[in-house]
Amino acid sequence: MRATFKILFFVNRSKEKNGIVPIMGRVTINGTQAQFSCKYSIVMEQWDTKANKVKGKSKEARDINFALDNIKAQIIKHYQRILDKEAYVTAEMVRNAYQGIGTEYETLLRAFDKHNADFAKRVGKDRTKKTYYKHTIARTHVANFIKYYYKRNDFGMNELTEDFMNQYCIYLRNEVGVQQSTVKLYCETLKSIVTHAHKNGLIPRDPFADCCISGGKKEREFLTEEEVRTLMSHRFDDPAMTVVRDLFVFGCLTGISFSDIKNLTTDNLVTINGNLWVSSVRQKTKIPFHVKLMESACKIINRYEPFRRRKRLFHVYRNGWTNILLKKIAAECGITKNLTFHMSRHSYAVMAISNGMPIESVSKVLGHTKITTTQHYAKITTEKLDKDFSVLESKIGDKMKLV
Repeated sequence: MRATFKILFFVNRSKEKNGIVPIMGRVTINGTQAQFSCKYSIVMEQWDTKANKVKGKSKEARDINFALDNIKAQIIKHYQRILDKEAYVTAEMVRNAYQGIGTEYETLLRAFDKHNADFAKRVGKDRTKKTYYKHTIARTHVANFIKYYYKRNDFGMNELTEDFMNQYCIYLRNEVGVQQSTVKLYCETLKSIVTHAHKNGLIPRDPFADCCISGGKKEREFLTEEEVRTLMSHRFDDPAMTVVRDLFVFGCLTGISFSDIKNLTTDNLVTINGNLWVSSVRQKTKIPFHVKLMESACKIINRYEPFRRRKRLFHVYRNGWTNILLKKIAAECGITKNLTFHMSRHSYAVMAISNGMPIESVSKVLGHTKITTTQHYAKITTEKLDKDFSVLESKIGDKMKLV
């Protein structure tokens, strides 16, 4: 017998409230029926019972009718897929597939919510609150994209295609207005969630397996040695700017990040072979790091000893206010770069590598988990090139005399 399959849209008059009624859908297959909410409501008089759609050509009518057409197309797709896989198909099976009920038809936003809930449990252990916040923002962008492009509230995992990712990238660039590096960040979060669903058998294939999102070229800014010396020699009238300058210079001389400087206590100061070192663990990665302190770094520690609170080495302002003051400090010192505290860490890495410190040692000092992360700081500065050319010239210059 040939299967009978029908989709009907109607308004639920029993749920009428102040003349507003919800739009419902009904799937009928071989005598079985299953209803669902379309998540839209209209004025009762606007519904065209014969045409199964909203009357008129207003923007609201066009948007709702477009969404209903989309719902119908998705239900037909689910029906055909189940029919191809199963010996029989019921209206409830198709309705559940469309709504993402059941592990086989996991929805994207549900998977996102589960991922974020699991991530939240790890905050403070091996994950940071800042990274968790980025994942919640990524979830919001995906939800807004689904509403904007597909006029829906969620998307079934089995419906995902490579085009979804392509359109999402365009949406992030054009509608949200983020940089390409941020597009890559949000897309990688999305990709990891879908890949995880595939590996756990929730979807038969990974639709984003061949998607490659470029992050663009993002140069990591740093201060030259001359610019760091300019900061160190400048006198500020504002005491707060002096404090921030000193902490920034401390970061340039040690490579220690803002959050780790904030956490430093007197217990982290150790003496090795008569020299003062900082020995601690990175808050972000839990990787131990050890830094031998230069004379100027020791002077900064001693300068703020009278102002210590309990064992804290420094009283540190919040990161946002610190970066605001750094902008003023840069302007006063004639530095045109967009100064942020994290740039001190970049500056240390570049100065260390440019002056011959092995990249393995720099990676250890910075507390990186992978040496490839450190390689981003291996800038070939003009000063480094001049030194290298001078060494080359001293070795072969006399041998390369032109006759």
